[in-house]
Amino acid sequence: MNRTDCCDSLGDDHLRRIYEYLDGALSAEQLEAVREHLRHCPTCARQRELEELIRARVRRCCQEKAPEQLRASIRMRLTQVRITDVS
Repeated sequence: MNRTDCCDSLGDDHLRRIYEYLDGALSAEQLEAVREHLRHCPTCARQRELEELIRARVRRCCQEKAPEQLRASIRMRLTQVRITDVS
């Protein structure tokens, strides 16, 4: 992602890089390249802002814990799946 990548519509590579950027999954060199691209590409900058907004709203909405009985049931099923997969 650099100045020549500036786009009118987002391609898969640009979206993937934005997600990796937001997830903190980039090397220092990649991080700087994405930051530079975002400074010069309004389309990608808007998409990053939108993704940040969505993530913030999901975090606020998803703070309620599932009932303990449901959580225990899910843990038990996951254990059964792991045991079945290993056997």
